[in-house]
Order: sequence, then structure tokens, then C-alpha cells
Amino acid sequence: MTTENNKLLPAVVVGGGLNALGIVRALGSAGIPVIVADTDPRSPAMRSRYGSKLRCAALEGEDFVKAMLDLGAKYERKLMLFVTEEKTVTEISKSRARLAARFHLRLPEHERLMALMHKQGFQDLAEAVGAPVPRTVRLESKADLPRIEALTFPCVFKPAAKSYEYGARFKKAYKVQSPAEVAELYEQIFPVLADMVVQEWIEGADNEVYFCLQYVGEGGEVVSSFSGRKIRAWPPRIGGTASCTAAWEVSDELDQMTARFFAQVGFTGMGSMEYKRDERDGRFYMVEPTVARTDFQEEVASLNGVNIPEAAYRYESGLPQVAPKKVPVPRIWREPLIDRWSLEEGGGGVDQRSAGHKVCDAYWRWNDPRPWLDLMLGRIGAKLGR
Repeated sequence: MTTENNKLLPAVVVGGGLNALGIVRALGSAGIPVIVADTDPRSPAMRSRYGSKLRCAALEGEDFVKAMLDLGAKYERKLMLFVTEEKTVTEISKSRARLAARFHLRLPEHERLMALMHKQGFQDLAEAVGAPVPRTVRLESKADLPRIEALTFPCVFKPAAKSYEYGARFKKAYKVQSPAEVAELYEQIFPVLADMVVQEWIEGADNEVYFCLQYVGEGGEVVSSFSGRKIRAWPPRIGGTASCTAAWEVSDELDQMTARFFAQVGFTGMGSMEYKRDERDGRFYMVEPTVARTDFQEEVASLNGVNIPEAAYRYESGLPQVAPKKVPVPRIWREPLIDRWSLEEGGGGVDQRSAGHKVCDAYWRWNDPRPWLDLMLGRIGAKLGR
């Protein structure tokens, strides 16, 4: 590895949150040099011992593009780029013609990528290829409300696309029991975000939510794949991952379903698909994809021996792959604070299927302690302030 490491160019990880921290650690522990680019020098990934740090004025817009071009110009060969935030994905896709000279950009064509990032766009693509998805109705104005009468309630009510303004004021999603409840919520949300979707609810607890993380190369080749399962979510029943683990028992099925869908819609690059297993019929239904960026819980794969960022880096750099070393007893990735909140809010008790598995704190690593120390000092400061 020493000779190989002397030739390695740095991988650039854009973003500094918990998502990015997992990618930085996965790359750094594999001996790959890293540059972390973020706006906040105290974000978790910027505090990691791995890699050098680049403070950016923004993670989107012309300032960001220029910062990346300036960085890339320092190297003779293209750099690998790992994106962790949705707003950056959109910017990179729009500016791909300029950035492609300096970075490996494995992306589908722009319009297809934008469709996959939009919930109704994904719904249309999934229905067109016969993928298993729950029925969904898009709301763009109050005039669309009568259309939801055709759905079977309860449903999930959520934004059709990522909106930071929406996220600052409302929940990630709402479980709604009737068209009247949707109309009441939409009255409040409409002035902030008109583009929403109502999707039929898939019966099952949070620990029946699964995901498949992949890196897809040229011609739809699956370079690396990992299937996992949520243990708890925050907020319970409608939120993101609070804790999760490997799902070896269904990995063949989910790996194949995800690879088939990505091939059918022409997706390549870093992506994932979230599924929920319906307790009524035992089938997996697609909920939504994450495309052209890493997922929040991406590190759970490397903790379980499937280092997707390393595989992606090696693929684009023309290096031989390293065989995954799947751990025989799965490990749990856990964001400690929101996992505790979920448990206290009734987000599930002890998950029997993962009882006895080793828990890995999303912040704490004995060989990379600063992100965890920052978290603890922040909590202590908040308590003293109160």
C-alpha cells in the first residue's frame, strides 16, 4: 500500500456534517488522502483528524464552483468528488461542463437527475418501469386538493423536493389521516412551499424501513453495494435514520431491485434507495432515492466491512478493488441524541433482531475523538447556559 499511497490524489468531500464525517473516516481509514470543503470550520467533518480542510464561502453558486475549479487546478489529474448535500448536487450538475475537466463526475444527464431528486419525478419514472411504489398525488396549488380523495388513508404528506425554507419551519413529513387534515396543513405550508406530495402509507414500524447504498459505474456496473435496515427514526414513523444496521438477510433482493431500477432509468454514480416492507403483504416498496450524493447513514456500510467511498475512489482512479470484508455479526450505526429522542417518543423499544450487535456511535472514534469532544462540550455549554 505504501507505493500506491504515494501516487494517490486526494478525494474531495464537500460538506461538513455527520454524513461527511462518515465519508471522511471511510476514506481516511483506507489510506486515501482527503480534502474536506465546508463553510463551517467547526462542523464535524472539519474537525476530523483525517485530511486537510478548505473553508468555502458557500456550497452552491458561483463562489463554490470557482473554489472547486481553483482547487482542481492545483493537480494534473482529475480529483474524486464526494457530495453530501442536495443543494451541492444541483449546483454541480448545472456546472458539470466546467467542473468535468477537474473532477470525476459520474452523473446521469441533468434532466434525469433533477427528476430523480423530485418525488413526483421519481414516482413517474418508477411507475413507467413497473417498480413497486405506493400511490402518490402531487399538490402544486389548492386546486389540486380534490385529487387526494382517490387515495387510501392514512398517507404521508411531505415536500416534493428539498426546501431549506420549508425545513426551517415544518416537519420533514406528516402522517395524515384524512383529506381534511391535508387541507388544513396545506393552508399553513402553501405560502412557504406549494409543491408537496401525498403518498399512501406503507404499514410497518420504523425497523421495517430498509435501504440499499450503491456506487454505479459505466454502463450500469454496480461497483459496490450494501443493504441495511433502520432500527429507529427521528421523528418516529416519518423521519430520517437515528440508528441502523446491516441487513444481510435481504441484501441479495434489495441489491438486485436497486441495481435494476437504476439501470432502467439510466442512473450512474453515488446513490441509494429507501424501501419499506409492508406488514400486510411482506413486499418491499420503494419510498425514495438519494442520488448523486452520499446518504446520511452512509458510514454504516464501512462499519460493516463494505467501504463504498473507497470502492468508488478506486473505480474512478483505475485502481484494483479491495474485496469487502463483511463482518459476521452486524454493527449498529447510531446518532446518539436523536436515537434517544426517538426512544423517548415511542420510536420502538429494544430491536430484537439487532440485540447483541456492537453499537458504533456516529461521533465517537478512539482514533478520531475531536468531533465527539466538540459535541460533548457543546452540550455542556448549552446546559450551563440554561
